[in-house]
Amino acid sequence: MYDKIDRYIDKLLAGSTPDAPLWNIENIRHGKAPAWNYIDGCMITALLELSEIKQEPKYADFAEKFIDYYVFDDGSIRGYDKQKFNLDDVNEGRVLFDLYRTTGKEKYKKAIMLQHSQLEEQPRTVTGNFWHKTIYPNQIWLDGLYMGQVFSLRYQKEFGNKDYSDIVNQFKNVRKLMFDENKKLYYHGCDCSKKAFWCDAQTGCSKNFWLRAIGWFCISLVDNIAYIDDEGSRAELIAIFKEAIEGISQYADSETGMYYQVVDCGGREGNYLETSGSSMIAYAMMKGARLGVLDAKYAALGKKTFDGICAKYLTIKDDGDLNLGGICLVAGLGPENNTRRDGTYEYYISEPVVENDAKGVAPFVLCYTEVLRTL
Repeated sequence: MYDKIDRYIDKLLAGSTPDAPLWNIENIRHGKAPAWNYIDGCMITALLELSEIKQEPKYADFAEKFIDYYVFDDGSIRGYDKQKFNLDDVNEGRVLFDLYRTTGKEKYKKAIMLQHSQLEEQPRTVTGNFWHKTIYPNQIWLDGLYMGQVFSLRYQKEFGNKDYSDIVNQFKNVRKLMFDENKKLYYHGCDCSKKAFWCDAQTGCSKNFWLRAIGWFCISLVDNIAYIDDEGSRAELIAIFKEAIEGISQYADSETGMYYQVVDCGGREGNYLETSGSSMIAYAMMKGARLGVLDAKYAALGKKTFDGICAKYLTIKDDGDLNLGGICLVAGLGPENNTRRDGTYEYYISEPVVENDAKGVAPFVLCYTEVLRTL
């Protein structure tokens, strides 16, 4: 199977250019102009990990050429507008640290400073957390912890004064506001003003537990745990991470090890085992076990999930090509002029399910790198 996965990744790279990557299904569908975005960021992050593990420069070379198309010599970034205060657009910035270290190109450092300047000015909720975007005022989304906090921590570690208190506090606030003590799961979003049409008037939280949002949260925690070099701060993140993993592990499908699109509604009509979020949880479990912050049993649980994804959704077509299916294309909450995105069960299962989109492919490749580390 692993040689087939290698072939699948190579197929994606061979058919992709920086302005038209095969994996960015969302951009292709909507005919968007090339621009800095979290979807490409996830895939390039995965390729850099793969290059390190396999010691094959073709992956890092592709990543560098890809990023060079977007980052100009003065540090400005194609299609990036910091005034949108979109946390999603910070995610791709995390790859700049690795590329700056390996290439020494000053433009990468300049781009890091540009993206950091967004976070310095990013609007915050009353709790001190970053707004997810300008169009989502006063809102914390689990996704945003991955999009903004890994970059933020790497900046503090490599260019800042190693003060991680703000980062840790944002995670602690999410634990306080968005964790359901009964289900042991995190809600997708929270409106701290409690005014959004989709939120609970008492708690501000959304209605359901969306798998990929929880996945983003878990990989943000494990990636930050891997980077952080302050033991007190690290211990606080580990406590939150262990609780989150223990909580969601209860909902694994017994046969495949995968997780449902709406996590706690397995078996309900329309619900399905979803690839991107399952890959994220599996990656977080395997990496957490490798780092020694999770019990060794989670390495086996994560591997079972990875194998389950391969068996269920990695398919070979008649021409020999591979396709990765079962990927929710996109889901969100609002904004106010999009009331269809209301956080209901019916909404989450109504979003398109696609093949080969990077929101599924990138976590799958990250998961694969953790498998490779065990061989």
